[in-house]
Amino acid sequence: MKRNKIRVMVSIAMLSSIAYVLMLLNFPIPPFPSFLKIDFSDLPALIGALVFGPMAGIIIELLKNILDYFMTGSETGIPVGHFANFVSGIIFILPTYYIYNKIKTKKGMTFGLIIGSFLMAVIMSVLNYFVLLPAYTFFLNMPAMSGPEIRSYIVAGVLPFNIIKGIVMSLVFLLLFSKMGTWIQKQQSSYKMSH
Repeated sequence: MKRNKIRVMVSIAMLSSIAYVLMLLNFPIPPFPSFLKIDFSDLPALIGALVFGPMAGIIIELLKNILDYFMTGSETGIPVGHFANFVSGIIFILPTYYIYNKIKTKKGMTFGLIIGSFLMAVIMSVLNYFVLLPAYTFFLNMPAMSGPEIRSYIVAGVLPFNIIKGIVMSLVFLLLFSKMGTWIQKQQSSYKMSH
C-alpha cells in the first residue's frame, strides 16, 4: 500500500515536470494576440487523471503552473495568466475524464475531448469577460476596456482561440491515445486493484 502511494506521488511529480516542460514550448497562432499561446501541458495532466483519478490531474495542473510562475514569473507581477491556465486545464481534463470513465471506448474519449474543448472555450470566454481581462488591465495599469470592447475582443480572439486550442490538443491526445490507450487502461486497473 505504502509502495503504491510512493509510485503515485512519483508518477504525479514526473507528469508535472513533463507538463512544465511542455508549457515552456508554447507558441502563438496568428492572427490572435501574442499572449494567447498553445501548449500541450494539459495532456500529461489528462493522462494523470485517467490513470490516478481527477485529483491527480488537478494536482498536475497546479504544480506545472506553480513551477512556471516561479521559474518564468508573470508580466503582471501576480499569476493572472497562470490562474487562467490552471482553470482552463481543469475545465478541459475533468469532463474528458468523467465522460471517458462512463464510455470506455475511443468514441467515449473523442466525445469527452469534444465536450472538454467546448466547455473550456465557453467558460474561459465568460471568465475572461468578468475576471481575467479586468485583472490584466488593472495590474498592468492599462486603461480599462469598455463592455463592448471586451465583448468584441472575446468573440474575435479568446473564444475562437480556445476552440482551436481544444481541437489541436484533442487531435494530439487522440494520436497519443491510439498508441497508449491499452497502457492507460492497464495502469488504471492496476491502480484501482491496489486501492
